[in-house]
Amino acid sequence: MLTTYYDARETRNPADREAGLMAALPRILHHAREKSAGYGRILADIDPRTITSRDALATLPVTRKSDLIDAQARELPLAGLNATPVPAMARMFQSPGPIYDPQGKGDDWWRMGRAFFAAGFRPGDIVHNCLSYHLTPGGFIFDSGARACGCVVVPAGVGQSEAQVKAISDLKPAGYSGTPSFLKILMEKADELGADISSIKRALVSGEALPPSLRDWFAERGIAMLQCYASADLGLIAYESDAKDGMIIAEDIILEIVRPGTGEPVADGEVGEVVVTTLNMDYPLIRFATGDLSAIAVGQSPCGRTNDRIKGWMGRADQTTKVKGMFVHPSQVAEIVKRHDAITKARLVVTRENDNDVMTLLCEGNEASADLDAIGETMAGVCKLRGVVAFNPSGTLPNDGKVIDDRRDHG
Repeated sequence: MLTTYYDARETRNPADREAGLMAALPRILHHAREKSAGYGRILADIDPRTITSRDALATLPVTRKSDLIDAQARELPLAGLNATPVPAMARMFQSPGPIYDPQGKGDDWWRMGRAFFAAGFRPGDIVHNCLSYHLTPGGFIFDSGARACGCVVVPAGVGQSEAQVKAISDLKPAGYSGTPSFLKILMEKADELGADISSIKRALVSGEALPPSLRDWFAERGIAMLQCYASADLGLIAYESDAKDGMIIAEDIILEIVRPGTGEPVADGEVGEVVVTTLNMDYPLIRFATGDLSAIAVGQSPCGRTNDRIKGWMGRADQTTKVKGMFVHPSQVAEIVKRHDAITKARLVVTRENDNDVMTLLCEGNEASADLDAIGETMAGVCKLRGVVAFNPSGTLPNDGKVIDDRRDHG
């Protein structure tokens, strides 16, 4: 089994995996509350012993990545969310924002090894790693995952394409890790220079979209390319296998899909925001809202890994927009729905008519019992803006995670 899978946990009975996660959940909550100043405040009124199910987890507040810039500015450097003191960490990074992220001590702290293994990397392979090692953690995240698979890493970073082509030509790496677009740049530079970089037969990519046409472009050149979904704060979230059928959720995290602007889980298959709870003792992020949209895919991967899958990155969850000079947030749309039982689902559509912004709340639910005037008054009270309320037949609003649909021409 272990020649096919990174470890035996990837093929566990799903019920055993879930039982293990739910047993670990109260322990990590207790640890976070006791050791982290930030979660000491957030979880002050929570008894961790009672949080032993996903339903119970869904009652806890969400920590939003989009709020970290302000939170960290108030309480440098990590908004008090770290359970291990900064002087005991291995590294500190700065991502755009700025947002500061830690790296604790220990091997493969971001749990990236299984993504590299699933992409075909094996002990002794040389990996040309082209994520940045400068200030941001991307290079180190991939570096540690490749080395966890026993690979030798060339810490190439980004830029200097001519020097990188020379290194690939000389060192003959078996694989590449980084963004797909930069590998394409390197291949085109190699063609220009007449250099041979055909040793690269596989690639693990992240950080940007991988459309089928681009994956096919690499396949035509003999490179098997898989992608993974990771972040500086959470580490590995999900990864592809050779089945290329969705992205398998990483072990040791609890992933939820919630309605944007809320912490309310949606049904499997419905698009919503990715929220992750980690079991990381150094930086135990609890219900951490990534700002990314995805959905749970039906069934298990044909590759034999038994964890749930997500459909991959499907857009951004933070759809906040400005209407008539006022910001309107997805959480406000959720509040309107919450106050009216006749509404089961809603989307706020923003258009421009005769140089004026117009808001239309498109609803699904029980139109016969709906009071459109009352819903309109709620919208005016919550959003501080007036708009039109209309009902659509059930099932006609698209399943794309959009809560606010800004259709204005901003050109």
